[in-house]
Amino acid sequence: MFGRLSIVIGNVVQIAGIAAAYLALYLARSAASKTKAISGMVSAWILLYFFCHGIAHWALGRLFGIRFAFYTIGGTGNPQAYPGILRWVFEHLPFFGVRTDKASMQKASPMSKALMWCAGVTSSALVPTLGALCAWRTGVPASRPFLIFAVIWAIATLASNWTSRTGDYSKARRALAG
Repeated sequence: MFGRLSIVIGNVVQIAGIAAAYLALYLARSAASKTKAISGMVSAWILLYFFCHGIAHWALGRLFGIRFAFYTIGGTGNPQAYPGILRWVFEHLPFFGVRTDKASMQKASPMSKALMWCAGVTSSALVPTLGALCAWRTGVPASRPFLIFAVIWAIATLASNWTSRTGDYSKARRALAG
């Protein structure tokens, strides 16, 4: 863990990151050059990938009455999912995590906990892929091969997390097991 942020500041930063991603997608559609369009599309995908995970945990958790203490900023909690040099990179990138309030987690139903845990990795797979789909649907140059990449990345994200002992889906299965 590199640092922590209050829930309010963490939400503001993540919402700003998601807004910046959508601005990058918007600008990619009308960019003056192919290079700028592709850069905007890729930047949007990266921003969505980094800023949707933690806030998805928070939003779904709050919907089910789970409270949170703070956001964490640190490398991936699932480094074994990445091969070679990517493992090192993802251990050092600033991912947002969120620390639950212990008392509210104890009161939450197993299904509420499981859904809260599933929200993060599911959004990390779906939201950036939807961004790539939007780029393709609006005709951003090179968006078709990038969409294929995004879908493969999403499938790999979901699969690696599903098989991980430390990933969010594992936490969800433990919550359901009681």
